[in-house]
Amino acid sequence: MELTPHYETTITCIHCKEDFPTAKLRSKFVRVKKHESDFQPVYVNPDVNGIYYNVFVCEHCGFSFTEDFSRYFVPGTEQIIQSQIVERFVRRSYNGERTVFQALEAYKLALVCGNLKKEKNVVLAGLAMRIAWLYRSLDNEGQELRFMKMSRDYYINSYTTGDYSSTQMSEFRVRYMIGELSRRIGDNEEATRSFSRILEQQSTCLEPQIITMTKEQWLIMREE
Repeated sequence: MELTPHYETTITCIHCKEDFPTAKLRSKFVRVKKHESDFQPVYVNPDVNGIYYNVFVCEHCGFSFTEDFSRYFVPGTEQIIQSQIVERFVRRSYNGERTVFQALEAYKLALVCGNLKKEKNVVLAGLAMRIAWLYRSLDNEGQELRFMKMSRDYYINSYTTGDYSSTQMSEFRVRYMIGELSRRIGDNEEATRSFSRILEQQSTCLEPQIITMTKEQWLIMREE
């Protein structure tokens, strides 16, 4: 039997605690050709897109989440999720191979759930950014810009509150994302401020890739 890129696994919903099946990709099939300047992965085979499967949509209650969501619910949020998500959810399964449109649905559900749950800004920023990437793949510039700005604003809030600490995102990476997303949406004032701050503090940065990328995007912005 030929091995397929997709396989089924079981996830436990962090809201209703019920188990449900979801599709994932075998890592051997996910090959990245390059990354764009906002870290969007470009895959060798566009049909095997790892981004499509990051969101888990519970088929029982509709709560949608990623591995980045915390298991903790702020008091009162579960009741809000019950009324805003669970009671309105039309039961359906997102198991199996997903299209870009199903992936968009899943991410938008996760973004709504994340907001109701009061997830960290850095997590919400990542969701909005991936929605922007999906719209980019559809050449929908208007929606891409909309969600890039949303992601940028979440990153600003994350930087201000420091809620990126204890995650895989460093201060320099968050600041870079603010600068690069600002550049892409045409907010050169914020982009300049962010890139300048990174370069002023580059001697303390432990991520040389971020410094290199900042210099590259700074030059691109100056030439535009």
